[in-house]
Amino acid sequence: MKDILAKLQLALKDTKIRKKIIFTFAMITLFRIFTYLPVSVVDLGELRKLFGSSQFFSLLDIFSGGTLINFSVMALGLGPYINASIIMQLLTVVFPALEALSKEGEYGRHKINQYTRVVALPITILQAIGLYLVLHSRAVIPNLTPLEFIAFVTTLTAGSYIIMWFGELISEYGLGNGISVLIFVGIISRLPITFAQTLSTVNQQMVINLTILLVLAIIVVYAVVFVNEAIRRVPVYYAKRVRGNRVYQQATNYLPLKLNQAGVIPIIFAISFVLFPQMIGNFLVVSKNAQLVSIGSFLTNTFSPTSVIYNVMYFLLVVGFTFFYTIIVFNPDKIANEIQKHGGFIPGIRPGTATKAYLQGVLYRITTVGALFLGTVAVLPSVLSAVTGVQSIVIGGTGVLIVVSVVLETFKLIEAQVVMKSYDNLAR
Repeated sequence: MKDILAKLQLALKDTKIRKKIIFTFAMITLFRIFTYLPVSVVDLGELRKLFGSSQFFSLLDIFSGGTLINFSVMALGLGPYINASIIMQLLTVVFPALEALSKEGEYGRHKINQYTRVVALPITILQAIGLYLVLHSRAVIPNLTPLEFIAFVTTLTAGSYIIMWFGELISEYGLGNGISVLIFVGIISRLPITFAQTLSTVNQQMVINLTILLVLAIIVVYAVVFVNEAIRRVPVYYAKRVRGNRVYQQATNYLPLKLNQAGVIPIIFAISFVLFPQMIGNFLVVSKNAQLVSIGSFLTNTFSPTSVIYNVMYFLLVVGFTFFYTIIVFNPDKIANEIQKHGGFIPGIRPGTATKAYLQGVLYRITTVGALFLGTVAVLPSVLSAVTGVQSIVIGGTGVLIVVSVVLETFKLIEAQVVMKSYDNLAR
């Protein structure tokens, strides 16, 4: 704890880092102001009743950044952008031109972000229309004239793009991944409400259950921190070499491979996918066609956050996205070439292709452990909820997992900035 506080003090003393922290908090404040700017046509009383009776909408609110519960102008939140990002990540793997673009550094990332915003537009409009139909069927939104309906959809679309913009500004000028930070803020703002709802239903048996859950929560948080910090050190030796007029002495280093390379991204991606069938079900259940209503009821019941199918899909998607994202962010071929270019080698492994194959093998093994752990932690709240009867764990558990991961990533970023500043001072 003292070490963390010492690093924070060093970070705050640095002007550049301090400006980033201030900018991040300024954007968070602006974001929270927008979450309290409601769309006028919505009956907030009926909306809160609906949220109190539906775990689906409560989970949806988490990934809107806490904007849906107040039905603000940002009610759609980050959902469309996350879905568009998933589509672009998949297209990057499928189309070589996009894959090549993603490797072009800052320019490539900028172009892919532009494409992501374009892809997000139809998704945002469709989600706005779907949300209107679902809430209209539950008397949360009254009948709207065509002009009012267009204004409603336009408002939600504009709000969604504003929150995307906030996230990108935080990523560029602030600290951490802007999208993760805004989701983190939304979860933190909702946790007291979730906690109060849980306490309101407490009885003697539930007190025992909550005590057990609290102990388990501490263990899970510790495990998440441990796995996020765990690394596999691959030793790399550099022989004595001469380049120009410089002589480089023999050196030993190591390549740190994280047990969880993907961080919190697989959880965010997976829950966006797993909520989709129930979203379609809520859309169909208000149809006038009896067959469509039947299909909608089947989807909403089958993919309820407490159902077995939902949790099996959630687990598999978390595992799948962990592997998928790890393959994208870590390139064994590039690492192997860099090691060979600088005259390095892994003991017992030939440089080049053999090094690439070795790194792939190590990466797949440790990623398997990390993915299975992440998937287990993701579905654990649902299992505990079924055992103890405390329904809010399903929402709170996912939220806590994201909060812990985002906090760890942010502190690592601050630490990296502090270390970089220290090296800069030594170099002068």
